This record gives sequence, C-alpha cells and structure tokens, in this order.
Amino acid sequence: MILTPIAEAALPATLDCFRNSLDDLLSLRIFSRIARPADAVRAEGPLAVEHLRRASAVAAEHGIAVRPGSPTLDFGWSGEALRGDTEAYVLLHEIAHFQLAAPARRHLIDFGLGTGPETGDRAAADRAARLFGVAREAEEARVSLLGILWEVELGQPALASFLDQNWLEGAGSVAAANHFETVVAALHRGGFIDDDGRPTRRRREDPDPAP
Repeated sequence: MILTPIAEAALPATLDCFRNSLDDLLSLRIFSRIARPADAVRAEGPLAVEHLRRASAVAAEHGIAVRPGSPTLDFGWSGEALRGDTEAYVLLHEIAHFQLAAPARRHLIDFGLGTGPETGDRAAADRAARLFGVAREAEEARVSLLGILWEVELGQPALASFLDQNWLEGAGSVAAANHFETVVAALHRGGFIDDDGRPTRRRREDPDPAP
C-alpha cells in the first residue's frame, strides 16, 4: 500500500528530487534504471501473462519449484515451492526472498518471516516465524529492492513496485536517500547485485545473527 500517493503529473519531479538526493554512483545507476515514468503502471492482459511466464522461468533457473494455485490458498512459499497463480512482480519478490533468506529459514513457510500480504493460512505462517523486529525489516527492504531489480532485468514495470513499496516516501530527504543507498550497499556487499547493479543468482549462505 502506498503511504502517500503521487499524482501522475508530479511523478517526474518527484523522481528528479529523489535522484538529486543520491550521492552514491551505484545507487544513481540503479535508480536511473528504475525511474522510468512509463513503468509506473502494471501490465495487463496478455502482457501480464507473458510477464508471469518470464518470472516463472527465472524461478526455474534458480531451481525453485512453482506449483499451481494462489498464495491465498495457504502460503506464497510452502518451504518447498512457490504458488504460481499471482502477479509477476509478486513471484519475483518471492524469488528475492529465496535468495536472501538465511539457510535455516529457506525451507520454512514464507521463509520464517510470518504472515505475508497474500498468505492464506496466517496462523501456520506466524507459527513458522523465526525473524522479527529490525532484522526482519532490514531483510524485507533488501528483498523489496532485489525483487524490483529482477523486474528491471526482465523489462517489467519496476517503478510500479518501487512506488507500491514506498521507496519514494520522503523523496528528497536525507533519510530516504540514505535508506536506498544502505540497501544497495548491502545487496552489493553480499554479492546479490553485481558491480553494475544487476541481480545475480547468489543465495545467502550466512546464518541469522543470534537473538
């Protein structure tokens, strides 16, 4: 859910404001790929179907099983497979979760993060939760941006997700710029994006920190 909706007419100026607040060159390069006003609208119809087909192919390249049905039937990730009857951007977001989850959580329901936006069996997802608080929020931010970068890589409307996931909230502020640059740095340091800011197929290998 977008916290502060941005009118279409105001979007170019908002994007410029965010861009001008960034100092890190890699962050600027990545943002320039995301910040295409034409990509602020989700695909529909046959194009949306094609986007989902390509997202499913990326899952297969990662060795991730995709089974029929909506996440609302139970979970987006059962611990063994993703539910495939969803939007392409949701599937790419789940692939990013798979990459960034600690190994001990990679085979837990919804990656041990608790209930997600489309989770049907909320009680079971919450029972499986193992990461909480600030650590969970930090991982969710990295997952969000990595999923968006997979959209960019596939030529899908990444800016729509960037807006939906509130990356432009407070555009132009030091806090908003620092948050974006910090997440970019974490993804780059972990090898999840390359030196050009493109997503890799790396999976996280280090465990969660002790509580």
